Amino acid sequence: MPVREMRALFDDTVSADTVRGMLARIQDQWQGKGVMLCEVASGWRFQTRADVQVHLDRLHPEKPPKYSRATMETLAIIAYKQPVTRGDIEDIRGVTVSSNIVKQLEDRGWVEVIGHRDAPGRPALFATTRQFLDDLGLASLSQLPTLEGLPVGQALLPGLEDEPAPDVAVDAAGGVDAPSDIQADTPADAQPAADDLAVSHAPDSAPHAP
Repeated sequence: MPVREMRALFDDTVSADTVRGMLARIQDQWQGKGVMLCEVASGWRFQTRADVQVHLDRLHPEKPPKYSRATMETLAIIAYKQPVTRGDIEDIRGVTVSSNIVKQLEDRGWVEVIGHRDAPGRPALFATTRQFLDDLGLASLSQLPTLEGLPVGQALLPGLEDEPAPDVAVDAAGGVDAPSDIQADTPADAQPAADDLAVSHAPDSAPHAP
C-alpha cells in the first residue's frame, strides 16, 4: 500500500512524513520476528524474512521457474542500461536477441516498452517495471548492487563496464527520465523498474505476505 493511500485512511489529515514516522515505529516493533514491514516500489508491505522462507517452501515444494543465461543477461542489460533498444542489447551481448526472451520478460512483468527512439525504424525502448522491483524487494533502481560489486555480472556482461550509461536519470521512486531522443508511450509519472544477475532467479519463492 502506498503512503498516499495510508493518508486517505486519516482523511488526509496527517502528512506523508507523519505516516512514514508511524511506519518506522511499526518496523521497530516487528524487529526480530518472522515477518517484517518493508518498502518496495509500489508501496509498503509485510513479508516473511528470508531465514523463514525455507520453512514456508516446505509447504509449497514446487520448483521455482529457472531462466536461461541469455534471458538473465538480457534482463541485466535492461536493468543497468535502461532505456535500451533490442539493438543496444545485441551490441553489448554480441549476439541476436531472441523475440522469445523479450516476450518471456514481458510476460513475467519485469520489462515493458516505455517509448520509441527517434531514429530510423523507431525502435522500441525497454525498461524494467515496478513489478520487477517488487519481486526483488527493492524500493528503487538506486538500490540495485553496483557492477563493481558483482564480479559474476561483469564476467557475463563485459560491455556494461566499458560503455557509458545513457543519459538517464533515476528518481527516488525508481522511475526513469528518458533522454530527449525518446518518444515516450507512457505518462511522465509511469515508473519502470530493475534485477539481480543470478542465472537462476526465483521471485515466485520470494517472501510471502502473511
